[in-house]
Amino acid sequence: MDIRFVTRNVEISDASKGYMESKLSKLEKFFDRILDTQVVVSFTRGMHVVEITSNVNGVIMRGEDYAPDIRKAFDKALKNIERQIKRHKSYLQDRVQLKTHDISFGIEPMEVYPEQEETIIFERRKRVPVKSMTPEEATLQMNLLGHDFFVFKNADTGLINVVYRRKNGGYGLIEPEA
Repeated sequence: MDIRFVTRNVEISDASKGYMESKLSKLEKFFDRILDTQVVVSFTRGMHVVEITSNVNGVIMRGEDYAPDIRKAFDKALKNIERQIKRHKSYLQDRVQLKTHDISFGIEPMEVYPEQEETIIFERRKRVPVKSMTPEEATLQMNLLGHDFFVFKNADTGLINVVYRRKNGGYGLIEPEA
């Protein structure tokens, strides 16, 4: 594993570098395909900020933390990376198990981390007729209804468009690419 150090507003002692390198080399016991790691150390507002970015077989993982002591900040950021690497490794193992067990059924596993899966529940479903009109007419209709967006069929192009109210007070138009 290639380790690079970047410093901003602070100097790292050789002892601290050695400590960080020895701890980072232990990451390979969790996952052996860590390509490279970059450690950015900065000093801001009386705190050491340590940001660790690792390339784990093409997946970028990042951990950042801060503390008054550089080693404490490094240790906390390293724990974040360790947790991500362990989760990634278990995801890959689960994916391999799914492929070996479900090939006979033709099921493709979803590429989502199990801890990040989210069940989407539609609380309400509404069907509306899509009328042909200009974007200006659709904006007027949206304002009359008091909605933040309005779906319509563009009279000029014949495609489904959406007009919406922007946070800054203006309007936006979403048009599909042809």
